[in-house]
Amino acid sequence: MAEEMKAKLKNYKTAPFDSRFPNQNQTRNCWQNYLDFHRCEKALSAKGDDVSVCQWYRRVYKSLCPISWVTDWDEQRADGTFPGKI
Repeated sequence: MAEEMKAKLKNYKTAPFDSRFPNQNQTRNCWQNYLDFHRCEKALSAKGDDVSVCQWYRRVYKSLCPISWVTDWDEQRADGTFPGKI
């Protein structure tokens, strides 16, 4: 599975269509991929597994989310005031 994910990351250009978010407004898609990245990273690092497979979520949220949102969310996580459940 890791090789398949590495191949997807290598060929990654922009966020693919996600049928969970069919509308033009991609705010929820951005938010969900941000949460999924940090949840994936937390879960795999707790097990001692390779977290490189989580990079897919990171690339998707980086292409969808405004930088100011990501910066704010990172600061909130560092301060312990982040509203999402990671």
